[in-house]
Amino acid sequence: MPNLDNLRKQAKLILRWHRDRYYPVATQIRSGLLRFSQMTDSEILAQSFKLGDAQELVARQNGFVSWQALKTGLPTMSDHADITPTKTVIAGAAPQLFVVDIMASCGFFKSKLGFAIAFIYGTPPFYAQVKRDSALVNLRCVEQPVIDPALRDREQLLSASLTVATAEEIKRLFLEFQAADVPFFQPLKSQPWGARDFIVKDPDGNLLLFAGPGK
Repeated sequence: MPNLDNLRKQAKLILRWHRDRYYPVATQIRSGLLRFSQMTDSEILAQSFKLGDAQELVARQNGFVSWQALKTGLPTMSDHADITPTKTVIAGAAPQLFVVDIMASCGFFKSKLGFAIAFIYGTPPFYAQVKRDSALVNLRCVEQPVIDPALRDREQLLSASLTVATAEEIKRLFLEFQAADVPFFQPLKSQPWGARDFIVKDPDGNLLLFAGPGK
């Protein structure tokens, strides 16, 4: 059971992330605070966000309706609240792809794979993030490939794995990409371990696995 000092630190960290325009924190804010639920990441990060907002988010993440309710109810939840270690929660993950042209890569993800552009950074651009639903992918510009293309294809070295929840969704996603003339490295296939997946090759040769359950 987390103690109050740790929760205060979490709230201050969330506040700092918002001030630093750290995009992954927008997902936490949108899912935890109803007034932000219909906003995009950029809109959330552009909003006024104070320590009280961050504390309310922490309270709701721990099952309380407000920070005051958390302070009142926390001591009653465990006699060892002050000595039990806090378990750190990983809020998300984002694979990083190495590309030679940020704008071209963003265009591929947007027009072919249905992603939205979360941000593009640099003049000229050298870093970007694209997103679709809960999936985030970071794009980093490099002058030349960091993996030998022949080795990558031969060993099927994946750059990212993205999943959907149902067998129907993986089929529907494959058909969506097929209609958009997405280049496939592997078509939709049922695997012996029970998954159903396909692999897309982006303009830089990165192999992106899209997978779902077989049934």
